Amino acid sequence: MGLDDLEATSGRRTGLSLFWRTFFLLALLLVGCVVAWTQTLREMEFEPRALQTAQQIASVVNLSRAAVMHTDAIARVSLFKTMKDQEHVTIRPREPKDVAEPFSDDDLSQHIVQQIRSRLGPDAVVASSVNQVDGLWVGFSIDKDHYWLQTDRARFDQPAGRTWLIWLLTAAALSLAGAAGIAGLINRPLKQLSFAASRIREGDFEASALDETVSTREIRAVNVGFNRMTKKLAKIEQDRAVMLAGISHDLRTPLARLRLETELSVADLEAREAMSADIAQLDAIIGKFLDYARPGNIRLSPVSLNDTIENCLAPLRKRADLEFKVALQAGLRVQADPVELQRVIDNLLENASRYGKSVDTGIAMIDISARHRDNQVHLRVRDHGTGVPLDQIKQLTTPFFRGESARTASNSTGLGLAIVEQTVSRMGGQLELSNANSGGLCVDILLQRASA
Repeated sequence: MGLDDLEATSGRRTGLSLFWRTFFLLALLLVGCVVAWTQTLREMEFEPRALQTAQQIASVVNLSRAAVMHTDAIARVSLFKTMKDQEHVTIRPREPKDVAEPFSDDDLSQHIVQQIRSRLGPDAVVASSVNQVDGLWVGFSIDKDHYWLQTDRARFDQPAGRTWLIWLLTAAALSLAGAAGIAGLINRPLKQLSFAASRIREGDFEASALDETVSTREIRAVNVGFNRMTKKLAKIEQDRAVMLAGISHDLRTPLARLRLETELSVADLEAREAMSADIAQLDAIIGKFLDYARPGNIRLSPVSLNDTIENCLAPLRKRADLEFKVALQAGLRVQADPVELQRVIDNLLENASRYGKSVDTGIAMIDISARHRDNQVHLRVRDHGTGVPLDQIKQLTTPFFRGESARTASNSTGLGLAIVEQTVSRMGGQLELSNANSGGLCVDILLQRASA
């Protein structure tokens, strides 16, 4: 797995925050309730609205019929003109050749038609257009004469569509605002807890205290327990720092005396060199343990990656069993602790030089490359050795785990890559191990890019 796979995996792990997840669920619930209530009210209004509309239309038709019946032929012309000008109602004779379009097929319209016929009689005709003239057309009879009453249907339609839409949008907006408020109220203490936990991870115990006076009983209990735990962890961290200082002094002081006594007391040169090597090995192992148990608080600052790598390579270039191929982009600066970053690179170079040697030549060829990648810097250290079995790659960063090639080395503690992963993580970076296609172990590290 290379850098692209590492970044892709990191991207897949990114999901919705608790706030947005809660907001969407609450919004879905509230909007669903608003829609359900709207539909329920519309259903409840269906029958009264149809009856009222049909009654209004029937009343207009009956009044028009009565007016026509009680006027003579001369007065009807004036009556029809007055009805058209003042009431926008047109009455005209109905001819057999008239082409009438049926009323709408929706449930409300059909129900209105049925109510009109029940009031005007089964021979009443209701149409949406006659001879391609749109409107509300109602056919009625007076004795043997047939007439059309034409008017605008909009005068009988209640302005419910826009009213319902405004009401629905207002209710939905209020529901979304309420969902955002509730989600924020639920998410706030968890966000504070998450922030405090991240501060503890960075080793800042003082800035991680939570409010113990909140009104919610369960959250108050969590905050009190978290603060008690933080104080215990701070005490443990302080004790560990004191213990590490004592171990460093109490173990290395007798080792220094042993080294001095060996130089002065052992006459045999070969034995003296072997004993000095064993003492140096013990000192290195103690250093590894102390590095792994080092406190987790790291202060990050802009560090030149180019200079750090060159400083690490300087004492190694003289070794005949090492060859380096370095390809660094100019001006690489990362957010890191300079001492910890150098320790990371030293461990990687030590691991590559120890286990990346060629079987034929006994020389370890190490490739070191680094370049910018968006807001990060990608560092890769690769050897050309035999690599690592696939089933052991994930275990290489496990403390005290040693692969097959490392178990025969008495000076291996199994902490080198574990220290690297731990330190890189504390500096806000990522570590990925893989076998190179042409052989050898490949270590990819992503570090935060620092401004120039």
